[in-house]
Amino acid sequence: QLQLVESGGGLVQPGGSLRLSCAASGFRLDRYAVGWFRQAPGKEREGVLCISRSGDVTYYTDSVKGRLTISLDNAENTVYLQMNSLKPEDTAVYYCAAEPTVLSSCIFRREYRFWGQGTQVTVSS
Repeated sequence: QLQLVESGGGLVQPGGSLRLSCAASGFRLDRYAVGWFRQAPGKEREGVLCISRSGDVTYYTDSVKGRLTISLDNAENTVYLQMNSLKPEDTAVYYCAAEPTVLSSCIFRREYRFWGQGTQVTVSS
């Protein structure tokens, strides 16, 4: 059974850092495209950034470039989202998703069938 489990969310002050984890079971993440998405209260779920099977990283918006990075640990079968210089507008539930075959871009929500349950990130003083 394919399963994704996110962890690492929490409350952090503006300017702080968090590292989210997306641990996979039942399949190898290095054979899948993996995306991080987020959903703020009252808003639709949006892409943040993703990593393709070949290791290419795509950002959904310039606002996260230089602050958020994605990495894959093959030994742990886990994808990480390192978030630095966090802002209040980064507050959301963060989800990871995985898909073996992406038709257009790994940044699009519609590409993914397999999702984690989400982890809450709150940036507030």
